[in-house]
Amino acid sequence: MKPATLRPWLPNAALRRRSGPRRRYAVQAPGAPTLQIFNEHTKYMQKERAAANAQQSRQVDYLKNEVSRRLADRLLDINRQFTKVLDLGANSCNLARALSMPPLIAPEVPDGPLSNKVPLSERIQELVCADTSPTALHRDDTLPAPEVSITQTVLPSLEALPYEANSFDAVMSSLSLHWINDLPSILSSINNILKPDAPFLAAMFGGDTLFELRSSLQLADLERRGGVSPHISPLADVRDIGGLLGKAGFKLLTVDVDDIVVEYPDTFALMTDIQAMGEGNAILKAEGGPISRDVLLANEAIYRELHCNEGEKDRIPATFRVIYMIGWKEGQNQQQPLERGSGSVNIKDILGGGEFH
Repeated sequence: MKPATLRPWLPNAALRRRSGPRRRYAVQAPGAPTLQIFNEHTKYMQKERAAANAQQSRQVDYLKNEVSRRLADRLLDINRQFTKVLDLGANSCNLARALSMPPLIAPEVPDGPLSNKVPLSERIQELVCADTSPTALHRDDTLPAPEVSITQTVLPSLEALPYEANSFDAVMSSLSLHWINDLPSILSSINNILKPDAPFLAAMFGGDTLFELRSSLQLADLERRGGVSPHISPLADVRDIGGLLGKAGFKLLTVDVDDIVVEYPDTFALMTDIQAMGEGNAILKAEGGPISRDVLLANEAIYRELHCNEGEKDRIPATFRVIYMIGWKEGQNQQQPLERGSGSVNIKDILGGGEFH
């Protein structure tokens, strides 16, 4: 498959989308974890160091910018005004800038005061951008401000939200929830701070992310060290997200998946960009120190052999699986799904009688 470049200014990578056979790797099971998986201080320091180099940090924001655009587009389908919206784990206010841009695909919304002719920045009165890293949060303060009105807030932790119940007309989160230790608890907290009949929209990396790098590093470790180390953090699987949202009290759930494939010249460029994004491994019990040179060299050869097509050995693909979710806090007069068996159209009629040829 030839890559379709979505951002011409990417320094090391070209983005493309693809679908393929499902691959399963490390998965965080639903329910409150009995152990801390991620080291919050390690993740804080990674984000601080990454954002301190503002120029490099902006160059590697292609994933955060792209996912923020796609998440903002999902808000277009909600035909209402928002007085106060929380951007939880705002990184460098990528979502605020995405909300200020024209939609990627303008939806068909009837003409009216909230039609698609009205930009999202005019529908949101205040966007509260909250993150644990002050350097990341204020990285772009010297750049022109986004059109949406923002309030930047530094939180001591994303694991505990300091907001009153029924505070926000919507909560959004773009590429931050995958670093939460207790995902069920934070989803319940988000439900609590939402006003009745208010939406929660989020995007997070899922369990298939970087399966190429994960598998090649495991084989390189086995070959050179005789064992396997957790170089890539475990991620939640899309199969668990709907159940977690339901247990947290959300209604009218929507969960979908996007595979974004980024092409790099080699694995060293890939890992350099991951570190510059502040997305390095933060497992609590990860082995200290960098990966040894002999493992890195073995990983490079194994990666190209396993995951590069013939004639494309000059570049490597890296898959980032993004899970998008939408849930609504329960409220009066909220639209309810029809009862099972109440449909009036047979699916066989739509599929041509249900016969396969």
